[in-house]
Amino acid sequence: MNVVIKKINWDKNGGLVPAVIQDANTDTVLMLGYMSKQSLAKTLKTKKVWFFSRSKQRLWMKGETSGNILRLVNISTDCDSDTLLVKAKPTGPACHTGKYSCFGENINTDELSGLFNIIADRKKQMPKNSYTTSLFKEGLYKICSKVAEESGEVIKAATKETKNRLIEESVDLLYHMFVLLVQKGIIYKDLEREIKKRKKPSR
Repeated sequence: MNVVIKKINWDKNGGLVPAVIQDANTDTVLMLGYMSKQSLAKTLKTKKVWFFSRSKQRLWMKGETSGNILRLVNISTDCDSDTLLVKAKPTGPACHTGKYSCFGENINTDELSGLFNIIADRKKQMPKNSYTTSLFKEGLYKICSKVAEESGEVIKAATKETKNRLIEESVDLLYHMFVLLVQKGIIYKDLEREIKKRKKPSR
């Protein structure tokens, strides 16, 4: 990807280029920032997305204070080589307001895709002392057994317990289902694509 640096027309906008940040799992546009040659080089080197702050006149890494970093997947340029498309995996909300996207995505979709992305990141990083990491280490059959267990808990809550318990158990089931999907190499966009197919009116 170092070829990207050489392709860019850095003189056109005074040494900066706009960078559109897109969630690599969902294709949702998360935010817009500006990159200099130095911030792009740092992004390529660290695999974390860096920008140039026009207000502070310095390099800054997304998430350097909030912890909501963007892990680089791919960078490409547009046809004029003066705009970047950066595909990344967010580890938290991309917007400073706490929303998933700076462009106002639906909160319910945001939370689910955000959870899925965090689990996918755990699979890649395998941090120590993480329950998610332990599930991935134990493998497919352990994960499947947890999905079966949590399914039973949802049924029990629905038939014998309170609405609040049903909500709690349903979230537990969703979490373990997402772990299973990530283990099998499925991305969140695959789920969205299937949902869109089913929303089409029948002929």
